[in-house]
Amino acid sequence: MSPATATGRRRRAVFISDVHLGARHCHAAELADFLAGLRCDRLYLVGDIVDLWWLAQRRATWGQAHNRVVEALHALRRTGTEIIYIPGNHDRPIRRCCGLALPAMQVRRRCVHTTADGRRLLVVHGDDYDAVTHFGGLQERFGDWLYYRILTGNQWLNRIRRRFGLRYWSLSEFLKSKSTAAERYIERFVQAGLDDVRRRGLDGIVCGHIHRAGLVQRDGLVYANDGDWVESLTALAEDMDGTLRLLSHRGETLAELPPRLRLVHEEAYPRAA
Repeated sequence: MSPATATGRRRRAVFISDVHLGARHCHAAELADFLAGLRCDRLYLVGDIVDLWWLAQRRATWGQAHNRVVEALHALRRTGTEIIYIPGNHDRPIRRCCGLALPAMQVRRRCVHTTADGRRLLVVHGDDYDAVTHFGGLQERFGDWLYYRILTGNQWLNRIRRRFGLRYWSLSEFLKSKSTAAERYIERFVQAGLDDVRRRGLDGIVCGHIHRAGLVQRDGLVYANDGDWVESLTALAEDMDGTLRLLSHRGETLAELPPRLRLVHEEAYPRAA
């Protein structure tokens, strides 16, 4: 199934984050294909879309695929899609524009999205929870160094897989799933987000930041992480009836939560890819 065919259904809302355009490990071509087949009423760009930090610190990587991403966003806007940009920590300077309605999009620090079935979801990048989740110091710096090397290995591995006609597979996701420390960090992040929306009296959260896609219902609250376009290559979508879906870059449903009136199970876990 091609990305254009897979994403052809019109969505009420789509959430994308952690694209890191300009950084070495961005999968811009896959995102451009995904956007080209996308039809939605509202598109949330949930932070770290352009990696301004990378562009300032290292040599920029920008090619035709990156231009295609920008062109696809313009095409969506021309066909009536409302675009809301919520800057993250790697595109932090854009936060100076929060509250403005620019010609192509609105820029917000955070916002509340109301689904078709009435659930009120906080939409925020997620770096606000770093104080709760990060280790800090030498351990964190070593983790950043190791993560970069793993992403490079992931890139080379998938180049080889493409030559043999194999589908994308995330080495970095696999290694993180085997790391007890990584799983503890992710659990702290999930809990911090759920605690935040509980204090705000909301029904759940949509975020990014940690490069781990997820869609669960826990203690009556929705935790939705739309993933990233460096490792998982995923997006979150809301159907017209309020169903929430975690989508792969090919448009396949990896996990879903039905509308509130039809919720049966407390947890909804991703199906095997």
